[in-house]
Amino acid sequence: MKKVCGFATVVVAVLLLVEVIPEAESVTCSPVELSPCLGSITSSSPPSSTCCQKAREQRPCLCGYLKNPSLRQYVNTPGAKRVASSCGVPYPTC
Repeated sequence: MKKVCGFATVVVAVLLLVEVIPEAESVTCSPVELSPCLGSITSSSPPSSTCCQKAREQRPCLCGYLKNPSLRQYVNTPGAKRVASSCGVPYPTC
């Protein structure tokens, strides 16, 4: 359990330190917006409705996150892909 908490803390810290990636005009691309999904990404718990809403809002930004070396390691995980699928957000092929 301590490993998961430590990992989640690192993810939040990285997300807070990363610059906003401008990718879409109507969406402010900010990986911090995906923070409601952290629990579901790092465990097998289903994503909340807030997580799914944020994932749908950030969909135009996902390729930018995947291209960012600081974020790719978090966005390109089985947990992140599972959350995207559960929320009906197609995983991008960039």
